Amino acid sequence: MGRTFESLDLRRDRISRGLHRSDEDSCHLMGVINVTPDSFHAQSRMQTVEDAVTEGLKMWNEGATWLDVGGESTRPGAQTVTIEEELRRVIPVIRELRRANPHGLISIDTRHAVVASASIEAGADLVNDVSGLRDPAMIDVVLEAQCGVCIMHMQGTPETMQDSPKYMDCAKEVSEQLLETARGLVAAGLPAELIALDPGIGFGKALHDNLELLQRHEMLRGIEGFAILWGVSRKSMIGAITGQSQPEHRLNGTLGVAAYAHQEGIDILRVHDVEAHADMLKVLQVLD
Repeated sequence: MGRTFESLDLRRDRISRGLHRSDEDSCHLMGVINVTPDSFHAQSRMQTVEDAVTEGLKMWNEGATWLDVGGESTRPGAQTVTIEEELRRVIPVIRELRRANPHGLISIDTRHAVVASASIEAGADLVNDVSGLRDPAMIDVVLEAQCGVCIMHMQGTPETMQDSPKYMDCAKEVSEQLLETARGLVAAGLPAELIALDPGIGFGKALHDNLELLQRHEMLRGIEGFAILWGVSRKSMIGAITGQSQPEHRLNGTLGVAAYAHQEGIDILRVHDVEAHADMLKVLQVLD
């Protein structure tokens, strides 16, 4: 079972509701499903299709709106994998997740148009591209499928992005680049409500750049009201602030960012620990 047979309007509405936070709710949670042997957080690595699907179903049950399936690590210094290997890792997982939950929201975390296209056919609803749609073929895939898309900012490539990143005005430069790409998609025919923007925390940024991007997040909204996604879970930024050198010890600091995201109206948090985030956000909602 691949793509569900629903009208385009129904599909757009389902994706849009998963991208935009309502007035009554807190942040949507996007659970990370790493079908990789080398993602930076070792405990998030899924070695088999069965393990990945079991973890995905658990995350949905814990409160995730989205599952983000990735077959290529994009941590700093990561090496690329072949398209064939990436497809081998992600397509069976997406297909089985879609079979298990026909209307659950699934994202494919990829920089490659071939992988994105095959993933959409297998049942994915959104393309999460850390390269910010640098490949023109990726733009064509998204426009043809009329699927959701998350456009992330990255300076350089995973192999080089942390080699002395520099900006004159980080928040301004990142927001302008992301808004230009998003508006190009809208002009080409993709509804603005299907687009999320991610400032790319840790992707070619120093600590002060990351903090500035979080604090000046409203620059990403634009007049169109694009959704905003943050991927901060257990990253080195948390370690730099807390002194925790290992990702497995950074959950507490990550939850601090999530509390700030709740307060600031951020739409989506991409996280490794769905249950902990869901519980914390429920408490904050009651206290608001």
